[in-house]
Amino acid sequence: MPADSTPTWWPSPAKLNLFLHVTGRYDNGYHHLQSVFQMLDQGDRLAFEVTDDSSITLATPLPGVPAQDNLVIKAARLLQRFTQCPQGCVITLDKQLPMGGGIGGGSSNAATTLVVLNYLWGCGLNDDALALLGLQLGADVPVFIYGNTAFAEGVGEQLTPITVAPACYLVVNPGVHVSTPAVFSEPELPRNTPKIGLSDYVFEKTHNDCQQIVCNRHPEVAKLLQWLVHYAPSRMTGTGACVFATFSNEDAARKVQAKLPANWSSFVAKGVAQSPLKRQLHDVYAAPDRH
Repeated sequence: MPADSTPTWWPSPAKLNLFLHVTGRYDNGYHHLQSVFQMLDQGDRLAFEVTDDSSITLATPLPGVPAQDNLVIKAARLLQRFTQCPQGCVITLDKQLPMGGGIGGGSSNAATTLVVLNYLWGCGLNDDALALLGLQLGADVPVFIYGNTAFAEGVGEQLTPITVAPACYLVVNPGVHVSTPAVFSEPELPRNTPKIGLSDYVFEKTHNDCQQIVCNRHPEVAKLLQWLVHYAPSRMTGTGACVFATFSNEDAARKVQAKLPANWSSFVAKGVAQSPLKRQLHDVYAAPDRH
């Protein structure tokens, strides 16, 4: 780490599920999914100070989340155990993304922790090994480790990079918490949507199988969707509660953002083919003076 006190911030980007089809169910109860994970250029950020002892500390605890339950701490300890690394770290999390919003906040935080500590600790694991570790923390963690906008299958861990049309997204949080386990345990959830091939993906011909379930349970999500769809194609991401509207440019997205009711928080982000975390890591590795 640098000798001065200025932290190096590492991106922990958000994602969108441009669609989410539930195509079946495994014997273990997990659902077979298809989706496109769209990487965004906005999100949280983390800083890491490597220590000579093995302690792992989060300098910015999240209210209501015990340290042992925080995915950042879990990720660091998992990598430390797996690689038998003798070093530890102090982690600072600058949290911007809503928790439980369906935009990958916690999973992205865990992935950034694995990727960056693998570099700072000199563990030498490749992305495939890190993704297998990350899968122990959550089905969405591997996509952030690979860092590509991707077509996803399985429980979301079978990933193939995909190119989608450039777009700018207005992402809105209606301020309600949606329980992912509750959504997937709902008897009325569609579970037999026909599979599509990667080359068949067209946004307008897809949907989110969880959206109606969440709208029924959370009227505020339904209200938000009804509001946004007047301005642009809109859909819920993941199991919610966040909803996104798709625009061709940032100005159009910001004009609609300015009209949002005050009780809905939001941000505007561009879709990117590769996450800002992977771009920053590439720049670090490419730097001639890297240690």
